[in-house]
Amino acid sequence: MYIPNIYKNENQGDIIDFLQKNSFGILINQNDGNILATHIPLEFEIKQNGKQFLEGHISKENPQWKIFENDDRILAIFSGSHAYISSSWYDHENVPTWNYIAVHVYGKVKILDYEESLYSLKKLVDKYEVNSENPVRVEDLSEKTMRQARGIIAFQIEITSIEAVKKISQNRDKKNHQNIISELEKTQDYNACQIAQEMAKNKK
Repeated sequence: MYIPNIYKNENQGDIIDFLQKNSFGILINQNDGNILATHIPLEFEIKQNGKQFLEGHISKENPQWKIFENDDRILAIFSGSHAYISSSWYDHENVPTWNYIAVHVYGKVKILDYEESLYSLKKLVDKYEVNSENPVRVEDLSEKTMRQARGIIAFQIEITSIEAVKKISQNRDKKNHQNIISELEKTQDYNACQIAQEMAKNKK
């Protein structure tokens, strides 16, 4: 991913926090020049040995997983909030632009066995059921329902590198930076307000 130095995010804590809060990504690989992509949750983990991983699963009907055995290289893309930045918000003439936050994760994928798949599925369900009024637990599901788990391919991606961009008007002076925040907040758009919050955290 092309990232101008001013927008490059190398704060590991910030990147991990982003991946944990924006775990619905796009899994991408290729086979003989054909690009395949699937939109799925991909959960970030750090193992005891310090290695970083993503875990996820796709349907057995999805042909993308069949490539894993021949070519284990994977790209996962995660996007955060984004917002249009009008040039009318500056105190000088300039072009409009777009502020956004994104992370590209590169790694090597490995298919999990059935028991590992169930454990991965349990972790995923537990994470997203934690605030439910009546949380579902994988271990409480009937045998009939759990047969559906045979229809998924779970996998683990050992992360080899991460590229992160946070383009939030770092190239603007204090006055224009604050004015962009104010204008974004006026829109009352969720994404715009999220970008405004990120800009405020990095206030000049």
